[in-house]
Parts: sequence; C-alpha cells; structure tokens
Amino acid sequence: MKPESLLTCPVCGYAQMLKMPTDACQWYYSCPGCKTLLKPKPGDCCVFCSYGSVPCPPMQEARSREGQEKQ
Repeated sequence: MKPESLLTCPVCGYAQMLKMPTDACQWYYSCPGCKTLLKPKPGDCCVFCSYGSVPCPPMQEARSREGQEKQ
C-alpha cells in the first residue's frame, strides 16, 4: 500500500506530495496555489481518488481484495 499521493489541482496545476489518511477518505482539499476548494468527482470517494497519482488507502485495500478474489 502506498501512503503518499501526488495531488494535482485541476484549476492551476499546483502539485504537492501528500501523506494520505489511512483510515478515512479526505473529502476536501484547499489548493495552496489558487485557493480552490477541491471536492471529489462524482463516483469518487475522496480528493485523492479524483486528483491524486494514487487512490486513497481504503480504495487501494478494496482493489487489492477484488484482485485476490478474482484469482
């Protein structure tokens, strides 16, 4: 499981490597570059799943379980 994700603002392109919470989804993020309040896209659980290089730990775990069940 990867604990960090590169979160990139879709408005200004500001990118920052952030440590993700391991036990919850992060619903909001205020971009330090342009101050836009980012919210998850429809169907995503958090800002990391919408704008990050790596999905949040709960989703990483869920995808890992799905992969194991298919084997």
